[in-house]
Amino acid sequence: MDILHVFGYVGALIVGLVLGLTGGGGSILTVPILVYLLMFNPVTATAYSLFIVGVSSSFGAFKNFQKGLVDLKIAAVFAIPAFTMVYLTRKFIIPAIPKAMFNIGGFLVTKDIFIMVMFAIMMVTASVTMLKPKANHEKVKGYRKLSNLLIFNQAIVIGFFTGIVGAGGGFIIIPALIILGNLSMKKAVGTSLFIIAINSLIGFIGDIGNIEIDWIFLLTFTAIAVVGIFLGSYISNYIPGKKLKKGFGWFVLVMGIYIIIKEVVM
Repeated sequence: MDILHVFGYVGALIVGLVLGLTGGGGSILTVPILVYLLMFNPVTATAYSLFIVGVSSSFGAFKNFQKGLVDLKIAAVFAIPAFTMVYLTRKFIIPAIPKAMFNIGGFLVTKDIFIMVMFAIMMVTASVTMLKPKANHEKVKGYRKLSNLLIFNQAIVIGFFTGIVGAGGGFIIIPALIILGNLSMKKAVGTSLFIIAINSLIGFIGDIGNIEIDWIFLLTFTAIAVVGIFLGSYISNYIPGKKLKKGFGWFVLVMGIYIIIKEVVM
C-alpha cells in the first residue's frame, strides 16, 4: 500500500469525523479523495461516493427517525422523483456521455473533466451555503401551503445533479423542505438525511452492471467513514460544531476552486 492509499483511508476517517462533528458536509470530500488520492476515474468515484454517502446518511436518518424528526409524507413526495432521476442518470445518462464531449477554443472537454468541474461547482455552492449566516426560517409566520408540484420539480433537478456528481445535495434539499414543505429546521435536516440515503443508495444500484465494483475496498472505506461518524459525534459533545462548520466551509471553497483550476488550466 503506497502513501497515497494511506492518505486516502485517513481521508475516509476525516469524512466521517466532519459528518459526526458538523452534522453534514463531510461527504462532499469523498469524490476528491477517491479521484486525487486513490486514483479512481470520476465515473467510478461518483458511484462509490453514492454508496458511501448513502450508508453514512442512513445512520443520521435512523437517529432522527427515532426522535420523530423525519416527515415520511414529505420524504415520499420528494424522494420518489429524486431517486428515480438519480437511478436513470447513473444507469443511462452517465454511460451515454461520450468520453470527448466538445471543444472550447481548442480545449477539449472530456467526460472526466465535465464531471469534476460540475462537482467543483457544487462544492463552491455548498461552501457559500456553509459560510453565509443562516436565515431564521422559524420566524416565518403563518401556514405555507404544501407545494407538491414545486417539490416534485426541484426533486427532479436535485436527482439529476446528485446522479452526475455523486453528492447528496443536502444544502439544496434542506431549504426546499423548509420553504416548499413547511417543515421546521430540525425536521428538514432529519428528512433530508432520509432522502439523501435513499437517493444515494438507489443511484448506486444504477451503477451496478455499468462499472466494475471493488467491494472489499468500498466496504472498507465506508466502514472507516462510519467509525469517523461515531468518533465525530462523541467529540462534538466537547467542540462546538458551528465554528467547525465555518472553517470547513472555507476549506471546501478552496478545494472547489482548486479542482476547477486543476481540471481546466493545468
